[in-house]
Amino acid sequence: MEDNNKPKVSLISKPANMLKTVYTACRTCYSADYPINIYNSTDDTEKMLKLVERVISSGHYSTIEHIQVSFAISNVSRACTHQLVRHRHMSFSQKSQRYVKEKGQFDYLIPPTIDKDPVLKQKFIDFMGEISNKYQEFVEAGIPAEDARAVLPNATATSMVASLNLRELIHLANLRLCSRAQFEIRMLVKGMCDALVTEEPWLKPYLVAKCDRYGYCDEDKSCGRKPKLEELVKS
Repeated sequence: MEDNNKPKVSLISKPANMLKTVYTACRTCYSADYPINIYNSTDDTEKMLKLVERVISSGHYSTIEHIQVSFAISNVSRACTHQLVRHRHMSFSQKSQRYVKEKGQFDYLIPPTIDKDPVLKQKFIDFMGEISNKYQEFVEAGIPAEDARAVLPNATATSMVASLNLRELIHLANLRLCSRAQFEIRMLVKGMCDALVTEEPWLKPYLVAKCDRYGYCDEDKSCGRKPKLEELVKS
């Protein structure tokens, strides 16, 4: 098993000139010049940021769909990836439980609410051991891995390569960085955003929870960190 319960995320692919590419897409919409001329003649970071911010804040998101990024992800549970793969406009290549047999004790993630209770944590660990033994029993009896995997729990650790465009990453961050999102996927998406912001700091204001981006909460049940939209309208 991994030494900790945190997702491991690495940015493995991104365009070399993200800001310049987005700026070119934005500028092309309002210019008679050829896109390649705009791209080759633009190097003013402040000028590019100003236009990109205006266009994105206006909701013209097609301009950021030209940016594709890829992440290597590991030490996450199947429960977490089941949530991630619900997002649209993403591509996934995930460790297969059909073709990769678990040998010995399979890796798993312990939810923080269980991990903090020593008694419950030990019960959880013991149960994972029982499941592992049953899985091995089936495999050794000749049951194909694709069928033996039926006993593996949502806690089973997995790994994947995930790719998505910038528009979808911003959407993913706005939803999954919300304090009401499950802890594990919050940590996963934060790792993805942090990895990209490290190389592209200009994206930091967009890769946040939606309440931080818009200044209000539109969830049915709010954590109270930001005012509800209806409260702002009334005031």
